[in-house]
Amino acid sequence: MLDSWTFIGLFLLMAAIFPGVPILLQSLILGPKKGNPVKNSVYECGIETVGDTWVQFKVQYYVFALVFVVFDVETVFLFPFAVAFDKVSLFAVFEVTLFILILVAGLVYVWRKGALEWV
Repeated sequence: MLDSWTFIGLFLLMAAIFPGVPILLQSLILGPKKGNPVKNSVYECGIETVGDTWVQFKVQYYVFALVFVVFDVETVFLFPFAVAFDKVSLFAVFEVTLFILILVAGLVYVWRKGALEWV
């Protein structure tokens, strides 16, 4: 029977093979053989841009998205707890309460900084 180190070795081997084989196939067999300016040009939806192509977005949009991701991940962590609420110990209830309080403190901080204002 295989011991645990063999499984770790197989995992590392597969972690090298899965990304390595497609890269090798692309560079040796499937990739373009002769380059020209059209093949090497950057593809931008097939439409030539008009005017300045550099558009700077407000940082506020990214902060808003990150806050959404944080609270979305919170839901992922709280759902299993809510499903098994009647089977968990009192210590787990205190831990989840602390987790929610930390997230509420973060929400209050972000709210006071004005990151949730969509202007």
